Amino acid sequence: MNPIPELRNYWMPFTANRYFKTHPLLLEGARGMYYQDQHGRQILDGIAGLWCCNAGHCHPQITAAIQAQAGRLDYATAFQLGHPGAFELATRLADLAPAGLDHVFFTNSGSEAVDTALKIARAFHQRNGEPQRTRLVGRQRGYHGVGFGGISVGGIEANRRLFGPLLPDVEHLSSTHLPERNAFSRGQPEHGVELADELADMIASGEPDTIAAVIVEPVAGSAGVLVPPAGYLQRLRELCDRHGILLIFDEVITGLGRLGSATAADYFGVRPDLMTLAKALTNGTVPMGAVLVDGRIHEGFMQGPEQAIELFHGYTYSGHPLAAAAALASLDVYADEGLFARARELAPIFEQALHQLAGAPHVIDVRNLGLMGAIELEPRADAPTQRAQAVFREAFERGILIRTTADTIALTPPLIISEAQIGQIVETLQGILQRVD
Repeated sequence: MNPIPELRNYWMPFTANRYFKTHPLLLEGARGMYYQDQHGRQILDGIAGLWCCNAGHCHPQITAAIQAQAGRLDYATAFQLGHPGAFELATRLADLAPAGLDHVFFTNSGSEAVDTALKIARAFHQRNGEPQRTRLVGRQRGYHGVGFGGISVGGIEANRRLFGPLLPDVEHLSSTHLPERNAFSRGQPEHGVELADELADMIASGEPDTIAAVIVEPVAGSAGVLVPPAGYLQRLRELCDRHGILLIFDEVITGLGRLGSATAADYFGVRPDLMTLAKALTNGTVPMGAVLVDGRIHEGFMQGPEQAIELFHGYTYSGHPLAAAAALASLDVYADEGLFARARELAPIFEQALHQLAGAPHVIDVRNLGLMGAIELEPRADAPTQRAQAVFREAFERGILIRTTADTIALTPPLIISEAQIGQIVETLQGILQRVD
């Protein structure tokens, strides 16, 4: 057992800091499907780190690519200079994306990718002669990172309440989560397509040509795996087309294999105008995000003098050489090991296993799509979130890493998970739910 380091100075994100520092859980190593904690125990990773390690941990091919790049070119500015890796990666992503999303702007995270996409959407309308298009539409219970743009269009109230006035001209569609009608759905739920028509009401409520963009997660991940009703995304696309509105898919979670396809846009057959990626882009190894942009939007900026900067936006670490190397290696691994196809093959097995928990104590809903699953628990009357937290801690003690959001358990394992490991996770949760109060 290694000594516990001094914990006082690190202000941890999205963490009950005071509780953690008296009950610390520390990870010291990882390989494949497992973490190793400070006691040397193996912890089966049921959440791919944080939705991101799709090829498992410390994959030797990805590790070697990062090490080699660090010894060759450690940093290169993206302002008026470039390096080959960023251009190669942009080409690879454009080839993977739905047809037409053929330009890529690199960021350092999903949060930055979202804010970049929102800025591009507004700026495009400015350049296109429609400066009145400033309204942005998100969705209740949506999560789009923690930048001011992302929390403005996001719909998780706890992420917003402390920070005062946010972006103006932002509205929210209703959440598609309808537990009274869709509980225990397998795959896409049947009810709720009509909720997309709220966008038509928003259009009608103001000047008809003032909405710049609608942003949604194809599957809302951080709110607890909220799967869109059948036809919902298609209806949004139709309304955006009819009214000149850009549609942004936030695929920070769903991108690169989570649903068994390169993107959720492919899975649902709905093509957005902009798409954000992060997390699995580098298999979680080096921070990186990306915005995939429709060629028509990109062309709208390529006007005026050739030597003029077209978009006054970017980051010191855009297209960072180590991140680009990690991403290229990750894409190679996904292709060489057939991980998208593996996710498709495992999806029905994962679904069947999850729904075995439907009759367990405290369980009020189970939902799933691809290798994304959620088990929603009845909150304790006097302590919401605490039942799920108790399950999280007990699962860790039994060697399983899960994620909780409010009183929902989320499971999003690496795409390399085995059938036996899926069974182990579900069997462990079954036992815990029989014991927890």
